[in-house]
Amino acid sequence: MTDAEQREAARQFVNRWRNGGDEKQDCHSYWIQLLQNVLGVNDVTDYIQFEKPVKLPEGDGKIHTRYIDGYIPAVKALIEQKGSVHPLDEKEHQSGGEMLTPYEQSKRYNDNLPLSEKARWIVTCNFLHIWIYDMEASVPEPTKVDLLDLQTKYALLDFLVKKDVKEISHEMEISIKAGDIVGKLYDTLIKQYKDPTNEHSLKSLNALCVRLVFCLYAEDAGIFGARAMFHDYLQSFRTERMRNALIDLFRVLDQKPEDRDPYLEPELAAFPYVNGGLFRDENIEIPMFTDEIRELLLREASENFDWSDISPTIFGAVFESTLNPETRRSGGMHYTSIENIHKVIDPLFLDDLKKELSDIEQMTVTRTRKQHLENFQKKLVSLEFLENKTAYLIQFKEACA
Repeated sequence: MTDAEQREAARQFVNRWRNGGDEKQDCHSYWIQLLQNVLGVNDVTDYIQFEKPVKLPEGDGKIHTRYIDGYIPAVKALIEQKGSVHPLDEKEHQSGGEMLTPYEQSKRYNDNLPLSEKARWIVTCNFLHIWIYDMEASVPEPTKVDLLDLQTKYALLDFLVKKDVKEISHEMEISIKAGDIVGKLYDTLIKQYKDPTNEHSLKSLNALCVRLVFCLYAEDAGIFGARAMFHDYLQSFRTERMRNALIDLFRVLDQKPEDRDPYLEPELAAFPYVNGGLFRDENIEIPMFTDEIRELLLREASENFDWSDISPTIFGAVFESTLNPETRRSGGMHYTSIENIHKVIDPLFLDDLKKELSDIEQMTVTRTRKQHLENFQKKLVSLEFLENKTAYLIQFKEACA
């Protein structure tokens, strides 16, 4: 299946199940449709086992046979299905007398499976939410997929059909796609420069790519206000007019409302002021657009990709791949994981800040606590950290603030 086909299949699946389902009546239909229609499994009824028996010791000292809702032998995934009214973090009374969450119930089943069948993945689901537990982790924490987000996050379920998935990383999946889009923008735009080897042209291209990605992110993340605002603005111009449309937009984005032309077109006046200096330089060289660039920017980069899904921790990688095309071509995107970032920043300053906030929250006198919280907020605003990035990245960060 192509990405477009999977997105459409995911959209149809969401529409079918957006109102939830019944634990007993709908479990089989839900998983058969998900595996077959969205994830492309053939012979799906052979691929997944429903009501897999497992023998459990219970409080009466006897061994009882219970049934696992779903089990996929090929990838060793165990599925515990609940009804849509049952929160996945809520304990439920079991037949043996215990009170267990769906995950705890699943783990109990898993602990009593033969070694060769023990689950690599445990999945709990209530039709509207899918929680995935990686049993390779010392303390498994759920990766959560909401049904309504499935159209953009179906790749998180690849582990259900691919044996070689080592870990679930939506951030990496999205970063790779973002890097690919940025690379395509770079490669199509550079062809339009009169002298693509000229230093000013290359710097202009870098700045243009960063500005475009900011606008794409800003409309998806709500920074611009209205959804698809940047897309709709550009789409209203013919290809040959898009260059001038961008020049006008970049100029307006760097102007405070009180400094703008009072007779400015409403389409431009609706855009907010963006601080940080990202749009300050009006001398960057912007080439003429082609139909190919127009299609790439409006369709692939805007309509078919959600930039708000990108974690701020990997934006550096996206832009570094733009600013350094040799790095981009030599092996893809690389970024410092959240875990490794915290290994540095937690002992350096974050642990102390968290403790300070916790101490304030423990204060019993409301007025005193409020005053300390206001002082703490002022302290956070005043903190400065050295950012070892290019000027464009610093401007982008300030513009998003």
